[in-house]
Amino acid sequence: MAALFFTFLIQIFSRYVLHSPLSWTLELCSILWVWIVFFGCAFLVRDKDQVSFDILYFSVSKKTQLIFSIISAIALIVIIAWSFLPTIDYIDWMKIRKTTTIKIPFIWKKIPLSYIFSIYGIFMISIIIAYFFKLISYFKNGLPNMDRIDKLDT
Repeated sequence: MAALFFTFLIQIFSRYVLHSPLSWTLELCSILWVWIVFFGCAFLVRDKDQVSFDILYFSVSKKTQLIFSIISAIALIVIIAWSFLPTIDYIDWMKIRKTTTIKIPFIWKKIPLSYIFSIYGIFMISIIIAYFFKLISYFKNGLPNMDRIDKLDT
């Protein structure tokens, strides 16, 4: 986030103070944003921090909530696993396209877009693994002890 913020400040300074916008700042901001979103969602954001539409979920019994949770976990695993190979194929294909202005330091070659979008493949793998372990936990332990008020307070 700090790199994104400072790049953004450089962009504002060059555009409005120097009246000479830098093209690389916009591209770097976009790259950093992609990585922040997918890396953060893959490894840092907790379930309770996610936006959820849970009116129906919390209006049913605990047993039905468990069924909903199991169906949701299975659906996420299946859908993401089903789309994984085509997504990786597309990310691999992106190696023929390169960044417009950003270069790899010290070797000064443009970055293949497959490097930039590889974080999405990592995100997909982490979601599959996380929901696989949640599914196992649902079958072994049931739902975690957490009601809606606890979820909103913490």
